[in-house]
This record gives sequence, structure tokens and C-alpha cells, in this order.
Amino acid sequence: MSENLLDVTDLVVEYKPKKFRAKPNRVLHGVSLGVPVGKTLGLVGESGSGKTTIGRAILGLAPVTSGSIRFDEREISKLGRRARQGMSGDLQVIFQDPYTSLNPAMEIGAILAEPLGARGVSRGDAQRRITGLLDRVGLPADSVNRMPSEFSGGQRQRVAIARALALDPRLIVCDEPVSALDLTTQARVLDLLLEIQRDTGVAYLFISHDLDVVHHVSHEVAVLYRGDIVEHGSAAQVTREPRHPYTQRLLLASPVPDPQQQRERRAQRHALAAAETSAA
Repeated sequence: MSENLLDVTDLVVEYKPKKFRAKPNRVLHGVSLGVPVGKTLGLVGESGSGKTTIGRAILGLAPVTSGSIRFDEREISKLGRRARQGMSGDLQVIFQDPYTSLNPAMEIGAILAEPLGARGVSRGDAQRRITGLLDRVGLPADSVNRMPSEFSGGQRQRVAIARALALDPRLIVCDEPVSALDLTTQARVLDLLLEIQRDTGVAYLFISHDLDVVHHVSHEVAVLYRGDIVEHGSAAQVTREPRHPYTQRLLLASPVPDPQQQRERRAQRHALAAAETSAA
């Protein structure tokens, strides 16, 4: 029996070409990874690496060409729409943009009540649940009567987190959940996610392009490069002593507050890229 809540094995994702007889675009080339119960796997890579495609495949939003996705020992890669809806209590998502992921025409209370109503929760119980969720993410109770546009980016992401928590999920796919926020707000949201995990035991698949952010929240880290996992290990090892040249470049790409150190990192990154090009 697997110790993981989520197991992805040899996952291949291809998209059909628009041109006649053109070859399919293979985004993932046989990716395998696991998310332990109550832990966080950080999945890191640059734009275009395929990391978001993995999250979408797990959520049933991207086609699975071959391979296996098992959640709590159950194969979910070929589930239909109705079966997917039945999993919403166990599997949730937090998207990158906290504004576009919330309906701008709905009050916060209605946004949070929506998943509860879909599960048949009574109005009174839903109201009590919403009050608890807002308190959980550090927002005042009167937020229920306000619109998303009345909140800052960090507050909107807290609303998105509250919505993801509404049904007490066992796993949340966090797709670049702090990349649209300033550094101070990022730190607050990351600390909130860690606190929620300690209190509830929820597991995270945390998708990001920033190794420093991933290091802050992850127990294990997998590095994705052009559709393949090129490095996988503990967060401390991968984010502090990376072995693969691509991971080393990602680490050097992480911003630092010291301008001189930032210039040195940029120079080291360019030297690594030049060395890889000459070796190829």
C-alpha cells in the first residue's frame, strides 16, 4: 500500500495539433511523482516546463495520453465529469490570479457558499461554516457582504484559500498561488498555508517557478524541465545543494534584496547557461 495520497506514474500528456498530419505536441514525457499524506511536494520549473499541465491533469482539466494518476489508491485519470464532481470534497485547487479566480459579480459570502450548497449543506450550517473559514484565513466576518474588487490581492487570495478549504479537502493543488503578490504579502500567504497544513493535515502539490518560495513550504521538491523530472529530493537538498545544472540555474534566478548579490547571481546564471551550450 502506497504511503502517498497522490501517485502520478509515467504520465504522458499530448495535445492534438491544429494542422493536418502534424505531430502531436507532447508536453509531458512520462512524469512520475508522489504527494505524501499531510505533506507538501513542491513542483518547480520555468514557464513552459509543463508543471501547470501536471496540475491540470490531476484536476481532470488536461487530457491524459498515457500513464496513471491515483488518488488514495483510486485511479482517477479517466474519470468522467460526474465522478470528478464527487471528488471535490477531497481535491481542490488554488489558482495563480486571486482576482480572476473569483467571480467579480458575486459577494464573498456567495462565493464561499457555492461549494457548500452544491454538497447539500443547509443555509444555517453554511453561514456558520463561512464565518469559521473567514476567521481561519484572517478576514473579518463582514467580508461576506463585500465584493472581490474591494479587497487587496493578498486578501483575495485568502478568500480563494477559504473557498478551497470549504469542503475539508485532503489535497490542494496550489498553482503559482503567490506569484501575483508582492514579497511581503507572499510571505503572509505562505505562512497561512503552513499554519492550515499543521492544523488540518491537508496535503499540497505546490507549483511554482521560484525555488526560494518552494523551499519555504515544501517537504520534497521535484524539478521539471521540458516535460521531464530532472531532480527530486528533500527540499533542503534540492533548494540549497542542487545537483542538476538546470536546478542550479533556477536557484540563481531567484531574486534577492541585495543588488550586488543579484548581479553576481545573474553572472553565474549566464556562465552556467554558456557552459551548457558549449557542452551541447
